[in-house]
Amino acid sequence: MKTAGIDIGSLTTKAVVLGDDGAVFSATASTGDDRGQAARQTLQAALAEAGSGLGEDLYLVSTGAGGRALAFSQLQKAITTCLARGIHHQLPSTRMVIDIGAESCTVVKLNHRGRVDDWASHDKCAAGTGIFLQQMSRLMQLSLEEMSVLSRRAKGRADITSTCAVFAESDAISHVHRDPPTPTEDIIAGIYHSVVSRIVSLCKRVGIEKDVAVAGGVALNEGIVRALSEAVGFAVIVPEDPRITAAVGAAVLARESMEKGMS
Repeated sequence: MKTAGIDIGSLTTKAVVLGDDGAVFSATASTGDDRGQAARQTLQAALAEAGSGLGEDLYLVSTGAGGRALAFSQLQKAITTCLARGIHHQLPSTRMVIDIGAESCTVVKLNHRGRVDDWASHDKCAAGTGIFLQQMSRLMQLSLEEMSVLSRRAKGRADITSTCAVFAESDAISHVHRDPPTPTEDIIAGIYHSVVSRIVSLCKRVGIEKDVAVAGGVALNEGIVRALSEAVGFAVIVPEDPRITAAVGAAVLARESMEKGMS
C-alpha cells in the first residue's frame, strides 16, 4: 500500500508520495475554487511521479487550510505536526521550522525525533505573509524576483512598519513619492525587514534554537531568507523544495499510522 500526504493551502495544494526507500515524489498546483478537485489532481500527479495511480491502495493523510474538508483521506493532522515531521525528514538537524505561507506564518519548535515541542502562529493580518509580499511587489511595479535581486544593493533601510499590512503599504507609498524619493532598493530592504520582524517575534515567543529552517513558498525568495538570516544572527537553511514540507510530514505520518495498524 502506498502512503501519501497532501497539504491544501489557500493558494496552492501540495501532494507527496513516499517511496519504500523514503524517496519523495511530489506535485504542486493552484488550489483554485474547488479544493477537492485540486487535491485529487495534485495527488494523481504525485502518484504518477511515483509510477502509481489513484486506483491502487493508498493511505492518505491531509493537512492545511482545506485538509479537514477532504473526504477521501484516512486521517487529518494539524499543520504544526506535519511541519515538524516533514522538516525532520528533509533536514534532520532542524530544531525550528518557520513556515511562511500565503496568508499565515507558523513557527514550530521540534525535538530530535521530529515531534512538536512548542509553536506559535499568526493569521489575523497579511503582514509577514506571502500575500503581503505580492501586494508590495505590485506597489513597487517589480516582480518578486526583481525585488530579491535589488535588495542586495541596499545601502540603507526605509522605515516600514511591521504591525499592520495597510500601514506598511502606506509607508512604502510615502517613500516612493518623497522628494527626492527613497532609493528603490532601500524601500525593498525596509519591506523585507518589516516581514522578518513579524516572523522573528514569533520565533522569540517559542525560543530560537539552531538549526532553523524556512518552509513554504516564500522560502524560495532569496532576499527574505537573507534578511531572516541577518535578523537571527546566523544562516537559516532551506530544504530542496520548501513548498512541500507539510505534505512530506503528512506522508510520514501516513506511513507511521499504516505501520502501526499493520502491527
